[in-house]
Amino acid sequence: MMDGSKDSDSSNLDSLKTYREKRNFGITTEPQPSGKTTGSIGQIFVVQKHSSRSLHYDLRLEVEGVLKSFAVPKGPSMNPRDKRLAIETEDHPLEYATFQGTIPEGQYGAGIVMIWDSGSYQNMSKKDGKDIPISQALENGHAAFWLEGKKLSGGFALTRTKRGWILVKMRDEMADSSRDILKESPGPVL
Repeated sequence: MMDGSKDSDSSNLDSLKTYREKRNFGITTEPQPSGKTTGSIGQIFVVQKHSSRSLHYDLRLEVEGVLKSFAVPKGPSMNPRDKRLAIETEDHPLEYATFQGTIPEGQYGAGIVMIWDSGSYQNMSKKDGKDIPISQALENGHAAFWLEGKKLSGGFALTRTKRGWILVKMRDEMADSSRDILKESPGPVL
């Protein structure tokens, strides 16, 4: 977890190097990393609907003071049979969790970004029957977590395959193969 130490601050800034390099903060309204790892109370997640070159959904999980990010082209599903490609992207600063707006033409990710869902999550990752930190789970290639969002809830898992990451809904009481959550609730959370 975040300890607020200088070492933690500098390592998080290093993990945000790619984020900073891809953006011109004189032009885009996307947030600049503050360098602080104060984080939130608990662990947050956000799903941002992003209309850029193509419509996709960005799943972001708070992990050690940054948002670990995955572009999900078809968006999340509440159906456990759906395997959704999740393309790992650069870490984003925690400040990005509240970002909505238009990224100007000519800028990386140009297009409209809206907060489609947000809330908290609980790490459920295990290895050899023992709880492990979500950072380690992602490094190992399989992370399980329980989302408590306004739209998404229940267990989800990210698994790395030879072709990339896959996002799936776990079979639990929140799973619902009859719902198309993207069509049912296309707009932003309030």
